[in-house]
Amino acid sequence: MIRVGIVGGTGYTGVELLRILASHPQVQVEVITSRSEEGIPVADMYPNLRGHYDLAYSVPDVERLAQCDVVFFATPHGVAMSMAPELVARGVRIIDLGADFRIKDVPLWEKWYGLEHSCPDLVEKAVYGLPEVNREAIREAALVACAGCYPTATQLGYLPLLENALVDHRRLIADCKSGVSGAGRGANVGTLLCETSESMKAYGASGHRHLPEIRQGLSNAAGRPVGLTFVPHLTPMIRGIHATLYSVLKDPVDPGLQQLFEERYANEPFVDVMPAGSHPETRSVKGSNVCRISVHRPQNDDTVVVLSVIDNLVKGASGQAVQVMNIMFGLEETEGLRLVGLMP
Repeated sequence: MIRVGIVGGTGYTGVELLRILASHPQVQVEVITSRSEEGIPVADMYPNLRGHYDLAYSVPDVERLAQCDVVFFATPHGVAMSMAPELVARGVRIIDLGADFRIKDVPLWEKWYGLEHSCPDLVEKAVYGLPEVNREAIREAALVACAGCYPTATQLGYLPLLENALVDHRRLIADCKSGVSGAGRGANVGTLLCETSESMKAYGASGHRHLPEIRQGLSNAAGRPVGLTFVPHLTPMIRGIHATLYSVLKDPVDPGLQQLFEERYANEPFVDVMPAGSHPETRSVKGSNVCRISVHRPQNDDTVVVLSVIDNLVKGASGQAVQVMNIMFGLEETEGLRLVGLMP
């Protein structure tokens, strides 16, 4: 059994992690932490977990967490980097669902997140947790920085095009929509039902924290710095991300885009390339760890449109983290993640 600790078990990604791990046959959750909810049984806060967990929330304690094989951080930025060095030094493997170790350029991270990074040496050693790109490195990693939600949907949609140098890497446009759960569980006027229902808005158009992470991944795929315009939107739904990705072909001759995408993801258990002409819906991936993709070439012109959908709390966060854990510990990658999307 893999002994698991979870730091930050009360937010949406934390409770989603608990939900998924509750049915994982190779996992025993030993510790669930929350400073604000210390002493409260997990099942009292989240009744859907009744009968699955007898644990109560506790204050994060390195000594107790060090008894685990792996610790998940489902916390805001700045938390994981304060505890990770000691845990890694004591042989505990870390899976961070937050942003502390995703961006390799530490000054760039500090600019976007407004903090001084406390352990830049670990940033260099951290493996970026997008299995479809870094599977082999994840196997041996002591610390994995899970890909963010927007970055996951966007990178998976662009990878086949950039890896094969088919499109102009300087002119990429990611038009992305997210459900309100992406904003977290904290009280905020902007995410109240009356504020988000019957409405849709763009935000972060002049710059969003996920932009440098996406650029980093796409630049690695292209082998050179990319030019990316990334505009996120808030939509009146709870879960889901829909990324509409635009790029321009270098050569007007049909490169066989459908076959290219099918071959790139043929052996990926959690990427579903849909038949030509399809339009994937966020509801088809709700509650699942699947990214569904379709590729279009409108009017057979030089513009390529890729549609990519995920559940932001699963493939965009907690499900991907469990996928990473399975790889790290030599388990079947789909263990505990054979989740069928919820419909309606």
